[in-house]
Amino acid sequence: MENTTIATPVTAISSADLLEHYQGHRRLTRRLLEGFPEDRFFDYSIGGMRSVAALAMEQINVSGMGVTGAATRNWQTVPKREQPATKQEILDLWDENTRLINEYWPLITEERFQETDKAFGMYEGVVINLVLYFIDNEIHHRGQIYVYYRSLGLEPAPFYER
Repeated sequence: MENTTIATPVTAISSADLLEHYQGHRRLTRRLLEGFPEDRFFDYSIGGMRSVAALAMEQINVSGMGVTGAATRNWQTVPKREQPATKQEILDLWDENTRLINEYWPLITEERFQETDKAFGMYEGVVINLVLYFIDNEIHHRGQIYVYYRSLGLEPAPFYER
């Protein structure tokens, strides 16, 4: 008797749960951005790493365009934004991205998560992997912000309080 394996997608986490996981990371990152000293927000650097403001703007650009691109196949739906002059302006953009993510996420169907696409016209991959990259990239840059906090003698929010 021949054994045949049929490839069927296995869902380890629901789309709604993945969104909550992502937004939990974003809430924690926002807390770190909000608590970081404004007088060091735009210029503090260690070892050539970018400033907190620059790291935040990368996340704003990736998350807004990324989720809308995953949902609509239009990877330029949200314009890339230049760095604002104040921390509050960055926080406001962060909050606008949170709204966009919540608006567009439900449009990413289970089938869409399994499709191959080219994010931002450059990065080809399966949509779920692209979305996981957006999350991983934020976690990576948040780790850099933790280093900045510690180097300034500040106590950051615990990483597990999302």
